[in-house]
Amino acid sequence: MTANPDLVRNLHLQAKACDKLGSPFNAGLLTLAAEDLEAGGPTADLLAPWATASLKTAFDDATALRLVGGLHDLVLSGEGPELAAHYPAPGRVADPAQAWPAARAALIAHRDRLIDFLDHEPQTNEVRRSVCLAPGFLTLAAETGLPIRAFEIAASAGLNLNWDHYHYDFGGASWGDPDAAVRLDAEWTGPAPPVGAKVEVIERAACDRRPVDLTDPALRRRLLAYVWPDQFERLARIRAAIDLALALNVKVEAADAVAWTAAHAAPRAGAVTCLYHSVFWQYMPAASQAALSQTLRDLGAQATAAAPFAWLRMEPDPGNMAQMQVRLTLWPSGQERILAEVHPHGAYVNWTG
Repeated sequence: MTANPDLVRNLHLQAKACDKLGSPFNAGLLTLAAEDLEAGGPTADLLAPWATASLKTAFDDATALRLVGGLHDLVLSGEGPELAAHYPAPGRVADPAQAWPAARAALIAHRDRLIDFLDHEPQTNEVRRSVCLAPGFLTLAAETGLPIRAFEIAASAGLNLNWDHYHYDFGGASWGDPDAAVRLDAEWTGPAPPVGAKVEVIERAACDRRPVDLTDPALRRRLLAYVWPDQFERLARIRAAIDLALALNVKVEAADAVAWTAAHAAPRAGAVTCLYHSVFWQYMPAASQAALSQTLRDLGAQATAAAPFAWLRMEPDPGNMAQMQVRLTLWPSGQERILAEVHPHGAYVNWTG
């Protein structure tokens, strides 16, 4: 059977994206997996559910990321020592060409395990996105002078719910707990955000369609598996953030974002209520996007000067999906503005405020 050319292209395009975003190891694995797929190798068997998928469907389902995530999960589990011996580690640069024979063998030997992993959509929780979102909360605190009620949708494990417990370096201007175990920085351009603002979070909650229960070791490992294996700083950050979330007993409700927002995020006098999310919008069906937009407008219509309502998000520019932005809409005025252009993983922030 001839390989699906859209699926082959998906693997190649994701390989280029991984290389551009600083994971040459995953880039190499995906390039070799694409070649194996074309040759009818075990990659074709594993990706059979996408044998007729369009390029858009393959991207929407994050098929390529499921594949490399499954292999990384196998390594982290300790069940694939032959593969683990070829994976990146601090002080060891791994060659994907040398790793591929072991990876290909793992696709066969651990077929059922990997199929089970690939059956579920990726669960990610990039904690460095807080370096993009926290300045938005500082802006809200500075402009309203009110304490904050923070409600996150598509929160995964809830690691970005703890944004005020981290320490930040905004290009030389620091903010947050100086003793925090989670320390976030970025290549910062533009002025500093209002780090002198008084920030008090008086309420926080989060939901996700399929939240990650951090008390489950397998789900914790799955979260780590989607962090690219040659990005050691990202892995260290998420491990520290997981430890903090467990210590704080963070809970994420299993719920639909639209219904949950309507039920929980109504503005309340004496605080600024903020609904926020990151790298979520593009994965919502168009009908859900429209429903959530209407819900936010309805909540905004209830806002007053004493009970403002904000929508803070880190999402692709609607006119250029390759560029990530931080946008803020604040009611009762309903003014929308672009606060920053940012890296998808928070590596840089071009702040305009």
